[in-house]
Amino acid sequence: MASRCWRWWGWSAWPRTRLPPAGSTPSFCHHFSTQEKTPQICVVGSGPAGFYTAQHLLKHPQAHVDIYEKQPVPFGLVRFGVAPDHPEVKTAHSGRCAFWGNVEVGRDVTVPELQEAYHAVVLSYGAEDHRALEIPGEELPGVCSARAFVGWYNGLPENQELEPDLSCDTAVILGQGNVALDVARILLTPPEHLERTDITKAALGVLRQSRVKTVWLVGRRGPLQVAFTIKELREMIQLPGARPILDPVDFLGLQDKIKEVPRPRKRLTELLLRTATEKPGPAEAARQASASRAWGLRFFRSPQQVLPSPDGRRAAGVRLAVTRLEGVDEATRAVPTGDMEDLPCGLVLSSIGYKSRPVDPSVPFDSKLGVIPNVEGRVMDVPGLYCSGWVKRGPTGVIATTMTDSFLTGQMLLQDLKAGLLPSGPRPGYAAIQALLSSRGVRPVSFSDWEKLDAEEVARGQGTGKPREKLVDPQEMLRLLGH
Repeated sequence: MASRCWRWWGWSAWPRTRLPPAGSTPSFCHHFSTQEKTPQICVVGSGPAGFYTAQHLLKHPQAHVDIYEKQPVPFGLVRFGVAPDHPEVKTAHSGRCAFWGNVEVGRDVTVPELQEAYHAVVLSYGAEDHRALEIPGEELPGVCSARAFVGWYNGLPENQELEPDLSCDTAVILGQGNVALDVARILLTPPEHLERTDITKAALGVLRQSRVKTVWLVGRRGPLQVAFTIKELREMIQLPGARPILDPVDFLGLQDKIKEVPRPRKRLTELLLRTATEKPGPAEAARQASASRAWGLRFFRSPQQVLPSPDGRRAAGVRLAVTRLEGVDEATRAVPTGDMEDLPCGLVLSSIGYKSRPVDPSVPFDSKLGVIPNVEGRVMDVPGLYCSGWVKRGPTGVIATTMTDSFLTGQMLLQDLKAGLLPSGPRPGYAAIQALLSSRGVRPVSFSDWEKLDAEEVARGQGTGKPREKLVDPQEMLRLLGH
């Protein structure tokens, strides 16, 4: 199999970066010694961070990059974390990059084993966990993380057992970031609009039966501190069949405060302000009047407890502490006023952030911050080990942020290679790892294997007019490949 890698297109956030032309030699690559003719590098994780890191490393004219992924399929966040009604991505190939799916680093192969086989190892496996609320009642049925909910409707294998109960009238999302808006939008979008997306068949079936009519997004701070972006807000405001509920009182005095804020934040707050305080035009007023569903932002509220139903068997509401803001700018924090209020609901989704998990006992990990301790992507005290993306800096920023961050890690690695700081002499790379995996009964999925699965998904989607019908069972994927 010709080893191949990919490039992704199609998002306004991503500049259309290109791999260097075949045979071209970037200036910083002229000084490598003969024994480093083929630096063998591996990247753990095939989401945006892994991909962008690999893309930068391929600027070295001889480097070979292997990308390992625990799922049988590539693309991480773009396949499993982005709402299905958002644009797809496309792929292109490079002859010096290989994808190996169905390989879980830390279980099937250890990081020290990878370090033995490669000149350098980059950890780009993202944030696979969610931050817990740490309040009473969060273990009740009817409470789940927004991360698991997103994984469920996007076909992430580990979330297919979720079965969210959407038989209630009101859902509460704790958090006011893009993920929270994504979840609210999926809950309120008319199912016929989702039919043409790659949302899973099972999720679409559940959403068709949904009785959720109102979604509240709750935040501890105010309109100036929301974490979502203007694109997501605009989509939400224009959502067919749904109207926004914003309390003008939350926006008092904001007009003066926004004069000083950076332009993106200013535009976002102005849109919120207009939606909350201005009377809509006739067409928009008519659209809102006919809307059967609604969503709203509840500001200055901090969750204290998930309230149980009378029989104690499931969630029936959230007890919220009313807050006020103290401090200025970045130091602004929410402090409780002493007042409480209860918000009745049948579904609670926590969207207060993701966090990374440690991958291997040999890798340093800061469990408080949920990151691998590093300096500019170099893992502290472990030469030859690097990190990029959310596991490097925490789960913040958009895909463009991850691109810049990953390019920086790639740059540091190539600098170290050039300075002779990485092991000299040849390394076996994938050949050594393949032997280890084979002895352990692990069958990696190659990129050409993925293309077969991709074709199968596209074929299954064609009958129903969807771009694809995602395969959600890893065992079925491996059976289709004859593994």
